[in-house]
Amino acid sequence: MDMQGYNCIAVFNPDADKWLMCMREKEPYKGMLNLVGGKIEPDEGHLLAAYRELKEETAITRDDIDLKHLMDFFYPMDNCYVEVYVGRLNKPFKPHGDENKLIWTDLHRNFFDLKHYAGEGNIGHMLEHIKLHSAELLGKVIK
Repeated sequence: MDMQGYNCIAVFNPDADKWLMCMREKEPYKGMLNLVGGKIEPDEGHLLAAYRELKEETAITRDDIDLKHLMDFFYPMDNCYVEVYVGRLNKPFKPHGDENKLIWTDLHRNFFDLKHYAGEGNIGHMLEHIKLHSAELLGKVIK
């Protein structure tokens, strides 16, 4: 049986001092903040899936952002994996979607806090890796 793929997309504002989060309205992680993303369909190109999910959840399109593949998480016990993409908006944009409430947050929070953020600490882990590679991922150094 093939593993189910998901994507998780870290969208930064043009100044790269905030990123876009959503308030989960359903399980898993209902009521917690998460990055946007979703399911990769069978036979769908993975980068195309990231752009599709981003457009569906936020109305952000390929013209607004250049996504780069940062990392993957594999979960053999759960028969799934998550691909993480990162990008910075090339102009101010007010994201809007029907699925979850969208919120811009600053980067100076404890994203390892399991009571408020989804993903068992993965969001904090992702941000730390984004910081390591921020110049090449975002065209700006973030600390």
